[in-house]
Amino acid sequence: MRHKVAGYKLKRSTGARKALFKGLVTSVIEYERIVTTVPKAKAVRPLVEKMITLAKRDTLHARRQAAAFLESPAAVKKLFDKLGTRFGQREGGYVRLVRLGNRKGDGAEQAMLELVGSELVKRAAERAKRREERLQALRQGKEEGEAPEE
Repeated sequence: MRHKVAGYKLKRSTGARKALFKGLVTSVIEYERIVTTVPKAKAVRPLVEKMITLAKRDTLHARRQAAAFLESPAAVKKLFDKLGTRFGQREGGYVRLVRLGNRKGDGAEQAMLELVGSELVKRAAERAKRREERLQALRQGKEEGEAPEE
């Protein structure tokens, strides 16, 4: 019976497991979306939620706790500057787990772990980029249309 036994071992020693979790959590915060196996995604999900909850507090102590766990200062900065404010009004459920099917090589079930709302941010950035490209194309077209070519 597994009464009161929490967490995932993932067939790793304690140090290897901690390093894996730190790396995955850092990657989720930096890139807002990662593809990994389902057991790893399920194991990392509560840790990412905890980091975002720390970011919502935004105290020096919370920053130091996050910095002790995350592997890069850039991830800590993004966590507190962008993600903490983005999820400020949300009461949990910051991470979405989407199953993608089996991996070709070994048949392991893949999952995408992404922050909720990141697809909206990326779409808005892509939309702004396309709009800027269209405006530049229009400006170039007007400039070319003003000067007659012969």
